[in-house]
Amino acid sequence: MAIEFVDQSIDEIWEQIVRMMNECPEPHKDSECVYQFDLSGEMDGTYQLILNKGKVSVEKGSPYNYECRLIMDFNEFKQLLFGQLNSTMAYMMREITVDGSLGLALKLETLLKKYKELN
Repeated sequence: MAIEFVDQSIDEIWEQIVRMMNECPEPHKDSECVYQFDLSGEMDGTYQLILNKGKVSVEKGSPYNYECRLIMDFNEFKQLLFGQLNSTMAYMMREITVDGSLGLALKLETLLKKYKELN
């Protein structure tokens, strides 16, 4: 996954994610859900990643009901994006907290790994 973190604000990172996923919708074309990320640490905030049958958007805050909420430190978020975070292990070690569907959290990890393989 070609996401650049150096000298990027959290909003710019989300813009890169949305652009990349919308340019290549195949891995998420059948997905329809809202993921909420509650980030802490170096760059914090609440963001929702909305997957809607091949279209992706991000909202700051929590305007929609989510199916899966991930609470994590920004460093875990970076590892997740780079495909370096085993979300099952991180969940068991309490490095991330999942509220809602654990299955969707695992599906997100698989989805992000597909994007990493594309680059």
